[in-house]
Amino acid sequence: MKKIEAIIRPEKVDDVIVVLETAGSAGIMITEIKGHGKQKGITQQWRGEEYRVSLLPKVKIEVVVKDADVAKIVTAIINTAKTGNIGDGKIFIYPVDDAVRIRTAERGDVAIG
Repeated sequence: MKKIEAIIRPEKVDDVIVVLETAGSAGIMITEIKGHGKQKGITQQWRGEEYRVSLLPKVKIEVVVKDADVAKIVTAIINTAKTGNIGDGKIFIYPVDDAVRIRTAERGDVAIG
């Protein structure tokens, strides 16, 4: 099993959720976050004054999937969240040792399906 963590633009969340459900992801966790990458934020103007916004709003999407589904899920996220501009986000993939469904005590792949 793998945990896929995607940091994406807020305006892409609804589209990514639909694609993940279509691709077979059973569960999804979403967190609103703020941060910056290489660009260190953006400079904006308001009432003629420039100001720097260093922490930009982003959304973190987390899913745990079977090893066989990782490539399909990652490709779906990339194809849906990509705008081609700086700030599109990142995807991180982590190993998951085990999963336990609390209600039934089922473990492993069956617990996430």
